[in-house]
Amino acid sequence: MIEEEYIRLIFGLKLKQIRTEKNLSLFGLAKVTGLSKSYLNEIEKGKKYPKRDKILLLSEALDSTYDQMVSLKLDKNLAPIGEILQSRILKEIPLDIFGIKESNLIDIIAEAPIKVNAFISTLFEIAKHYNLTRESFFLAALRSYQEANNNYFDDVEQKVEQFAKAYSLDLTTKLNVQDLEEILVEEYGYTINNQELTEHEELVYLRSVFVPKSKTLLISKSADVSQRMFIYAKEIAYNYMEISDRLYTFSWIKFESFDQVLNNFYASYFAGALLIPRKELVKELKLFFEQKTFNPDEFTSLIAKFTDSPETFYQRLTNVLSKDFNLKNLFFLRFNYKPERNDFQLTKELHITNLLEPHANENNEHYCRRWVSIKTLSAIPNSGENHLFDTQISSYNHTDNEYFVLSSATKDPFRNGYYRSIALGIMISSHSQSKLQFLDDETIKRKKVGVTCESCSIEDCLERAAPPKKIERKQRFEKIDKVVQELMEKYS
Repeated sequence: MIEEEYIRLIFGLKLKQIRTEKNLSLFGLAKVTGLSKSYLNEIEKGKKYPKRDKILLLSEALDSTYDQMVSLKLDKNLAPIGEILQSRILKEIPLDIFGIKESNLIDIIAEAPIKVNAFISTLFEIAKHYNLTRESFFLAALRSYQEANNNYFDDVEQKVEQFAKAYSLDLTTKLNVQDLEEILVEEYGYTINNQELTEHEELVYLRSVFVPKSKTLLISKSADVSQRMFIYAKEIAYNYMEISDRLYTFSWIKFESFDQVLNNFYASYFAGALLIPRKELVKELKLFFEQKTFNPDEFTSLIAKFTDSPETFYQRLTNVLSKDFNLKNLFFLRFNYKPERNDFQLTKELHITNLLEPHANENNEHYCRRWVSIKTLSAIPNSGENHLFDTQISSYNHTDNEYFVLSSATKDPFRNGYYRSIALGIMISSHSQSKLQFLDDETIKRKKVGVTCESCSIEDCLERAAPPKKIERKQRFEKIDKVVQELMEKYS
C-alpha cells in the first residue's frame, strides 16, 4: 500500500512543476483558482492533499487533466526524486541523530526539485561508480555519527557504570569470562551452546549466533577468551539497555535497517567500555603519557593489562583520548592481509575530526607501503610473533600534517591464513605535545609517507608498489597547459 505521505509529496512536486512551466506564481495561481496562497503552498510542500473539486479547479487553471494531476507517474526530471521518496531511505536513516528533521529535507526537495534531482542523480552515479552498497552507505552514515560525537557517548558510559554497580562488578580489576557468563545465564536466562556452530562448515567465520526464541547463544569453539568476553558483554548490553531491534550474528551477515547498525554500535561500545573501564584506563594513560621516552614494551604491557585484543584497546583509545585528553585529531584504521594475494584491504576506518588523510580508497590503488600499519602487517607472517607492535611519526608529503602512529599486527582471529593490523594516529601539534611528553623522543622512527602509490610524488621510493600514474597525468596536463598558454600569448 502506497503511503498517503508519498502521494501528497508527489502531487505537490507535480503541481509545482506544472505551475512553474506555465510561468505562473503562487500568487497568480491563487488568483485564478480562488484558493489561498498559503493553502497552495502547503499542497506543493506535500503537507496537504486537495479534494477532488479542488484538483479539477487546479487542472483547469493549469490546462492539464485530472488524470495527469493525480497520476503517480513522474517525468524524467522528477523520477529520481520519486525513487528516493518511495525507497523509504529517509525513513530508514534516523535523521534526528544528526539534528535533521525529515520535513526540512522535504521542504528543500519541494523548493527546488530540478536542482535536487540533479544532486540526487549525481549521488547515484557516484554510488554506482564506486559500487556503493546499501550496507556501505549505512556504515558511512554510522562513521559520520561517531565522528560528529568525537566517538564518545556519555550515556553509554554511564550505563556501564550503573550496570557494574547493580551487579557488584569491580571495574578496578580485570573482569573474567565466568562473571559475564554467569550474568547471562542466571539473570537473562541464556543457554550457552559451544558445539553447534562447529558442525556447520558454512558458519566457520561466525563466532556467535543468538537465537531469540529460546535465548540460546551459539558460540564457536575456536573463539578465544577475549572474543568470548566481548560477545558476552555485547549480549549483556542488548539486554541491559533493552535493545530489541538488533543483529543476531557476530560478525554480522546482513541488517534490515540503520537502527540495527546503530544498535550494534551501541552494544559494541558498551562492551568495550565494560571490558576496559574508562577511569582505570585514563589513570594508566596519564602515567604513561608523562614519560619522556616511548617504551614499546610498556605500551604492549598496558594493552595486556586490560585485554588480549589490541583492536578492542585501540578502539577504546578513540573514546577516551578525545574526551579526557582533548586529543580529537585522531584516525583509526584496520587493515586485512592475506600473504598469498599480497593484497592490503582497509576494512575499517574512523576519523574523529574528519581529516582528509588517510581514507579508504575504492579505486584499487596501492596504499603507501611506508605506513607503519602496512609494515607491521607485511612483517608478521614470517616473524613468529603473535603480536607485532611498532610506532612511527608519519609526515605526509603533500601536507604539513604529522601523526604519531601506533600499530599492532596480529593473526586475524576470524579467518585462517589472514592477518590484520590496527593503527591509531594522533596528529602532532602543540597541544598533543603537551599531553604526550614522549613525542619529542628522537628514537621514534620518522618517515615521509604518501596516501597511495598512484598519487604519491616521493621520488626514489624503494617501497613503491605501483607507478605514480595520477602525478604523471597531472604533470603531463600542466605541460600541455603551459604550451597552450604560450601559444595564446604568441598569437594574441
